[in-house]
Amino acid sequence: MQRMAFMIRLKPEKMDEYRDLHANAWPGILKQITDSNIRNYTIFLRQPENVLVGIYEYHGDDYDADMAKMGEDPETQRWWALTDPCQMPLESAGPGEWWSPLEEVFHHD
Repeated sequence: MQRMAFMIRLKPEKMDEYRDLHANAWPGILKQITDSNIRNYTIFLRQPENVLVGIYEYHGDDYDADMAKMGEDPETQRWWALTDPCQMPLESAGPGEWWSPLEEVFHHD
């Protein structure tokens, strides 16, 4: 198992829309997350900076393949078409980076 964490900004004018989408996440999206070997997925919001932090556990053997399969899923693509306009990469994001990965520096079970 590998813990993963990422950050991105939430556009202030899209906050209500983003909250509503996630309060009513589609069953197919939740299934795709599970089928992609992701567990314990949580998204936190830090205000007033409007920073989202996503944290999950990856329980698979090939992260890149699982993420590619997720990205090819038509329902996931429709979901991202709604959620992506609510977000904007961090100023420090690398080229082509959407959600910026975080380095784990401490964990305690």
